[in-house]
Amino acid sequence: MMEEVKEEAPCLSVHGHSVKIAEVVQDGDGLTFLIVSQKLSGTGEYHVDRTYEDFEWLQQHLFNQENVPGIQGVIFPPLPAKAQMNAPAKAVKQLGFLALGELRPYCSALETFLQQVAAHNLLRKNTNLEIFLTSSEPPGCQRARKNIFNRLSQAMEGMRKEGHKDIDEFFQTKREVNLSLTSTTKNTVDKFLDVVLTEQKIATACGHFATALHLCVESEDDPDKAAFFKICIKLSDIFESMKKGMTSVAENDLSTLGFGLDLKLRYQEAEKEMLFRRTCKLVELETARKNAEKAKPVKKAALEEVKKAAETEFELICGVAKQEIEQFETASVQMFQQALVKWCEKQLHTAREIAEQYERHLQIFSGM
Repeated sequence: MMEEVKEEAPCLSVHGHSVKIAEVVQDGDGLTFLIVSQKLSGTGEYHVDRTYEDFEWLQQHLFNQENVPGIQGVIFPPLPAKAQMNAPAKAVKQLGFLALGELRPYCSALETFLQQVAAHNLLRKNTNLEIFLTSSEPPGCQRARKNIFNRLSQAMEGMRKEGHKDIDEFFQTKREVNLSLTSTTKNTVDKFLDVVLTEQKIATACGHFATALHLCVESEDDPDKAAFFKICIKLSDIFESMKKGMTSVAENDLSTLGFGLDLKLRYQEAEKEMLFRRTCKLVELETARKNAEKAKPVKKAALEEVKKAAETEFELICGVAKQEIEQFETASVQMFQQALVKWCEKQLHTAREIAEQYERHLQIFSGM
């Protein structure tokens, strides 16, 4: 669940809020991330190298905590998709804002994932998180393998259970709201991504035009042609300023509101996954109840035990899920508000700088 980063219980030997990705190194198609975190003892820092596959390893272990009561009610912090270094079109489709520009936004997304896991009351107790953040050796490489038949069967099961009527009005409402918000946010992300891509294209076009204006300048004794070439040089400077200004606007959009929208969408999808897991458990519970009601005397006792176990598990999941949803909704509003404020502040600062540059250009033109 998304919540404010705070001091942890002593289940971690590091300060969760201190986890940072200090450096990223590209090795062919892969990336290696240097993760730095402060020791609770105050005696120094841990420095570990991790690949994206190591992040997947950690996420898989967080998912597979069957022995933790109510774990299926957790809104797991979302891990961004793997960066596709040599497939830009595919990367933009998969990663959206995280595929644009430098790798800093992508590293920030991974940082957020780790910090949110380390701040979570249940997830931070997983020993594999401690291994991931502190061990100098790479973590294990076990991978959950899924073939196409598993994926098809899960898709069919999802279509059957997603529309299942809920017995709790609270969760039925949350499912409907989540479905609507996820769709709306996805559309907003796509539209805003188009805006940023267009800003980048405009910046590139301004740079090309500035270069073209310089190329047409020649030495000339004719006063009229010399004056024209002088104007071309000045116009080139103006378009170069336009390029820098538009580049800054696009970078601001990407690092503030773009990143906020991306995180909001990925968390809404994580909430949707949690609600679906709970719905699956609801279907299992209803099946157990029906089996217990129809059971013959010889199997009655055993099936009653199965029903009671399913009821207990379902109640634990619902309890955790309600708490997660309440915290998520509060933190989501705060997070998006911060993104909007940063966006406005950065764009106002950039607008002032651009205005000052244009004022200087205008003064020079007036004196020509």
